[in-house]
Amino acid sequence: MKKTVVFTFILTTIIPLYTLGITYQEAGVSITRAKNFVDIIKPLASKTFRPGINPEIGGFSGICDLAQLNYKDPLILSTTDGVGTKLKISQELNIHDTIGIDLVAMNVNDLIVHGAEPLVFLDYFATGKLDIKIASEIVSGIVKACQLSNCALSGGETAQMPGIYKTDEYDLAGFAIGIVERDQLLPKCESMQPGDIVIGLSSSGIHSNGYSLVRTIIEKNKININDKPPFQTPYSTIGEALLAPTTLYVKPLLPLIKQQKIKGLAHITGGSFYGNIPRILPPHLGVELDMECWSIPEIFTWLCHKGSIDAHEMTRTFNCGIGMIAIVAPENVDTVIKQLQNEGQPAYIIGKVIPVIAQHNDQIIFSHSGASFD
Repeated sequence: MKKTVVFTFILTTIIPLYTLGITYQEAGVSITRAKNFVDIIKPLASKTFRPGINPEIGGFSGICDLAQLNYKDPLILSTTDGVGTKLKISQELNIHDTIGIDLVAMNVNDLIVHGAEPLVFLDYFATGKLDIKIASEIVSGIVKACQLSNCALSGGETAQMPGIYKTDEYDLAGFAIGIVERDQLLPKCESMQPGDIVIGLSSSGIHSNGYSLVRTIIEKNKININDKPPFQTPYSTIGEALLAPTTLYVKPLLPLIKQQKIKGLAHITGGSFYGNIPRILPPHLGVELDMECWSIPEIFTWLCHKGSIDAHEMTRTFNCGIGMIAIVAPENVDTVIKQLQNEGQPAYIIGKVIPVIAQHNDQIIFSHSGASFD
C-alpha cells in the first residue's frame, strides 16, 4: 500500500513539474493580449451606434433590428472587400490610422452604388503577432469611417496566425450589410437612354487599387517613399500621398438616391473605368468620356511617366481622379452637381451615354486620353 501511494505521488506531482506542456503563448498566440484588445475596441465601437444596430463587441453575432428602420419594402445587400497591397506601404511607413478608412470605404462604396444605406460593418484582422497599438490605430480608422457613413461596427475577428504571417505583418478584410427600398435599387437600366449625362465624383488619390503596379514602379525606379513629393499634393512625403484614404461617397449620394435623381452609379475600383462602368449599363448602351473635363491629379501623371504607362493601361488600372460616376437624366444634372458640391464633394460632367456601335461593341470610349497624361 505504501509503495502504491509513493508511486501515485511521484506520477501525479513530481513528474509533471519536469514535463510541463507547451502553452498557447509559447506557440505565439497571446489570449491575454487578444482579450485586452477587445476591451479597447468596445468603447470605440460604441461610438458607431445607429438606429437598429447596437454595436456591442464581444458577443458571437451582431444583431440588426429592421423594425426600427421604418423601411416599407426593403432589400438586404451584402459586400466584402479588402485594401490590397496598399497594406505593404502602410506597414513599411508604420502608418496605420488611415488604412481602416480604406477598408470601410471599399465596402460601403460598393453598397451605395446599388442605392443601399450601410447598416453594419465587420472587420477581419489577421497578423503574425498582435500588436495592440497598431491594431488600435487600424480600428480607430474603421470607427471614423463608420461614423462618417452612419454604419455600425458590430463585430469582427482578430486572428493571431504565426507561421502564416510574419510578426510585423497583417492582413485586413471587411464585410458590410446595407438596406434599400425595392423601388430605389440601382442601377435603373430600363430608364437609361442615349443623351443621359455622366457625372464624375472626384477621388482623393489612388484609393485602394493598382498598388501592385505602384510598388513595381517605385521598386524599378528606386524611389524613396519618404522623399518630398515631386508632384502637387497636400502630403509631405510620397508615401503619405500614396496612403491618402479612399473617399467615402455614402453621405453625399444617399439623399440623391432617395430623391431618385440618379439612374446608376459605378464605383471606380479594380479594373477602373473599363471594368466597372459596363457593370451598370444595359448591353446596347455605352458611355463616351472626355478626359479634358476634369483635372487629373499629378500623382497619376507622375506614375504614368515613371512607369512609361500608356493611356489605356492608366484608365483600366487607376481611377485617374474619378472615384465614382453617376448616370443622370439631363434635367437632373444641375441639382445633382449642386447637392454634391454642397456636401463638399467635387463633381463634374465628364461624358454622356451613347448607343453601342454594333461593329465595335465598345461600351467605354475616351476622348483626349493621351494628352491628359502629358
